[in-house]
Amino acid sequence: GTGTPTGGGGNRETRGVQMTFTTAWRCAEPGQCRGAGTALLRDGAAAGSRAGRDGRWHARSRNYVSESEACKLESVPLDFGDYHPLKPITVTESKTKKMNRKGSTSSTSSSSSNSLMDPLSSVLDGTDPLSLFAAAADPVTALDGARRKRDKDESSAVGSDFEPWSNKRGDILARYTTTEKLSINLYMGSEKGDTLLPSLLLLFSRFVFPYQGSQKELLNLTQQDYMNRIEELNQSLKDAWSSDQKVKALKIVIQCSKLLSDTTVIQFYPSKFVLITDILDTFGKLVYERILSMCMDNRVSLPDNFSPESVNDTAKETCLNWFFKIASIRELIPRFYVEAAILKCNKFLSKTGISECLPRLTSMIRGIGDPLVAVYARAYLCRVGMEVAPQLKESLNKNFFDFLLTFKQIHGDTVQNQLVVQGVEIPLYLTLYSPAIDWILQCIAYHAPDVTTFELMLSCIDLCCVHCSALLLNSIMSAFRADFIAARSMDFIAMIKECDESGFPKHLLFRSLGLNLALADPPENDRLQILNEAWKVITKLKNPQDYINCAEVWVEYTCRHFTKREVNTVLADVIKHMTPDRAFEDAYPQLQSIIQKVITYIYDFALLFSVEKFLPFLDMFQKESVRVEVCKCIMESFIKHQQESTKDPVILNALLHICKTMHDSVNALTLEDEKRMLAALINGFIKMVSFGRDFEQQLSFYVESRSMFCNLEPVLVQLIHSVNQLAMETRRVMKGSHSRKTAAFVRACVAFCFITIPSLSSIFTRLNLYLHSGQVALANQCLSQADAFFKAAVSLVPEVPKMISVDGKMRPSDAFLLEFLCNFFSTLLVVPDHPEQGVLFLVRGLLNVIQDYTWEDNSDDKVRIYTNVLHLLSAMTQEAYIYHVDKVDSNDTLYGGDSKFLAEINKLSETVVSQILDHLKTLGKEETLKRQSQLALYFFNTILAHGDLRNNRLNQLSVNLWNLAQKHGFADTKTMVKTLEYIKRRSQEPAMNHFTELALRLPLQSRT
Repeated sequence: GTGTPTGGGGNRETRGVQMTFTTAWRCAEPGQCRGAGTALLRDGAAAGSRAGRDGRWHARSRNYVSESEACKLESVPLDFGDYHPLKPITVTESKTKKMNRKGSTSSTSSSSSNSLMDPLSSVLDGTDPLSLFAAAADPVTALDGARRKRDKDESSAVGSDFEPWSNKRGDILARYTTTEKLSINLYMGSEKGDTLLPSLLLLFSRFVFPYQGSQKELLNLTQQDYMNRIEELNQSLKDAWSSDQKVKALKIVIQCSKLLSDTTVIQFYPSKFVLITDILDTFGKLVYERILSMCMDNRVSLPDNFSPESVNDTAKETCLNWFFKIASIRELIPRFYVEAAILKCNKFLSKTGISECLPRLTSMIRGIGDPLVAVYARAYLCRVGMEVAPQLKESLNKNFFDFLLTFKQIHGDTVQNQLVVQGVEIPLYLTLYSPAIDWILQCIAYHAPDVTTFELMLSCIDLCCVHCSALLLNSIMSAFRADFIAARSMDFIAMIKECDESGFPKHLLFRSLGLNLALADPPENDRLQILNEAWKVITKLKNPQDYINCAEVWVEYTCRHFTKREVNTVLADVIKHMTPDRAFEDAYPQLQSIIQKVITYIYDFALLFSVEKFLPFLDMFQKESVRVEVCKCIMESFIKHQQESTKDPVILNALLHICKTMHDSVNALTLEDEKRMLAALINGFIKMVSFGRDFEQQLSFYVESRSMFCNLEPVLVQLIHSVNQLAMETRRVMKGSHSRKTAAFVRACVAFCFITIPSLSSIFTRLNLYLHSGQVALANQCLSQADAFFKAAVSLVPEVPKMISVDGKMRPSDAFLLEFLCNFFSTLLVVPDHPEQGVLFLVRGLLNVIQDYTWEDNSDDKVRIYTNVLHLLSAMTQEAYIYHVDKVDSNDTLYGGDSKFLAEINKLSETVVSQILDHLKTLGKEETLKRQSQLALYFFNTILAHGDLRNNRLNQLSVNLWNLAQKHGFADTKTMVKTLEYIKRRSQEPAMNHFTELALRLPLQSRT
């Protein structure tokens, strides 16, 4: 060998990154190895050279095959039986408990034959010492826990299949709104003192001093202001109660209840009812818990199902006092609501208290003249009754039939005049009844037999007037079980047809029916007829908002039970109704819901995009933010349901258009989280595209994607990885032996990556992709291209900033750079030298960059990098390298162990050693002695692993490093003891006798 690489790389092109290396880490002339590293240090050159001569590096020869065999674990057959170390341990609690003061339980492990004691199992039953101690030390906490458990049990008395009022609350507040001004008129009584007066004296004070106290009237409130004021009253109630001002709390509740008699802004009444009853619920809970706390005996609360006999006289007297105070309220509506709020407190007085109060309260409602106010009062009584006594169905039925008998009042002069004054039409007025009637019917239908429910429904409709029958029918479909409605769909359609259109709109009835059919399936033979009957009514609607509200519901029914033909017809009809006058701009939520339902049921995207009107339907989303949300929804469905890769041109073109829409929405104001989400969706699509063995078409797709998604960096990164994977797939197909055509193709893939990487902003992403792409190029025998990637990576290292952003936080970059360089060194081992660039030109170039890089003063990463360079150089001196790239000749083959090549490596190694030793000298100050100790031991381990310790000078250097590590008492004694044991163990191996002498020269110093 002449020191010039021969074979394999002699005819490589020289295109790529042009680099000019300084002379610090290279020979005087290319191809000649003279005096490398004799004048390397720009400061203190003589000291560095002397250190290099004193510590001349000699790498030990290694036989990787024999070392691998020696390190293999001995195979010993084991019979595990039922035991396996990864099998989860199942702890089962035994019936018998050890009766000791700790209250521990004996446990048995099902995966082991031995009886195991699980210290955590006792926590499950609360018998562990800490739980017992906490319970004994804090009885109030124990009481609160018992109260929460009781409240949970009572709230679930009706079962989880009963939809609670809290689920309906938000819908009512969102549906019944107003733009008119509202007012609150509050008379809070005397505020001079809150001493609890007897009931008669309180009444007397009201008659004698009618103007004493504060009269507050808040006018011209917006809806939001009104809601804020009510919330303030709720908080005032809690504050008054917590400060023991019970009279003030009662006054607040009474005055709030009076607001329910005001129907000035009638369309807001359902929402007002929700807000005021929240205050009533709070009051009822406070009173109940107050009386319950008075029943505690020796800090022990009453059991869940307590009897009135277990309640003490003080609690009973207080409870009666509350009922007497409420009974003395003059006005009917506040008296009714406040008593209904504390209905549960009857449990403290008698077993039949609730069953006796419910009929009386039901009768009280008959005194309310306004039918709207009365029906909501009945709804509140039914709600409270279901919470405390769900088994008492008689009061529920009585309330409902009372409503039917009094509903004819809507035709009276009082109601009609009120509607005229407020400009409210009858159809709108009737919708205000829906929440109350829905709730009453839901309570009646709960656990009622189907036959009884159906008979009740028919008899109710017969009793109603024309207007009421439609309203009642709508409430029946809203309150009864979906399967009950679906099984009788044709009967309901017949009843809907008979309803008067002027009273309650038919399209709302069909909407309610559609909501049920979305939850339960009707008889199969009736499905098409049901759709036809409903769509005849829906398609005739002139108001776009009414139309889309109904169509949105019935689209789901169509998608569930019919083919793409019917779905296409429905979508076409929606487009026809919503396009004129750009009506779709006011219906984006409903249109989004339609898209969501379509892709939920048609998740075969080949079938979806064959629906002719699907893409024109998407064109109605003109507002960019809404359009992007719809595109995200479609892509999420595709990624979730698409199991196999696709090359269908229809799917690809449609999804490319959708992804392009998402990409184009990105601008300077787009949040990073939003960018990551969009990029993840686009990447999911890219991963699902495969043209099989048509690699050129696959590459063309990636090229097109790069031009379309250039503003999303994660997408570009994914495309680079995909193209690299494509190149490796080509190599696999060709079994490593490329033809002229495939060689040109992989070079095109490599060129794609080389062009794309510089457009990325993250410097470490670029570094890692340069390295990864260079490895792919090397595996495909594209040596010039691989050199270009590696040169680009070397040129980029000086641009690495001191601080980088990681997950939104600024962190030092040294650790990331160290990790990258270690990976880079591992790759450089198998990279052959370029015939025109000199020996180890890439290694020298990288060392130049490392030397010139500005490192932090308190960082030792530069020396750790140099130590890893020694690992690389030691591996390069071996006769056969530890790993190779298939069909690529590395330097062990090119140089064939040439002495000049090895001498060049040794001189380079001496220079690296000099740099390390000089750095150790700079750490001799008192504040850096600990770092010096750690680095000395680190360098010692490197010599131990890679150096030839039969060389006297290297042997002496290792001893000096060992002593330096212990010199100032900062050494990790445990680590040094284990290191010394390792050396002694290695000394017993063949050809390792010199380790015995070394072990004798390595003393262990005590810190004392």
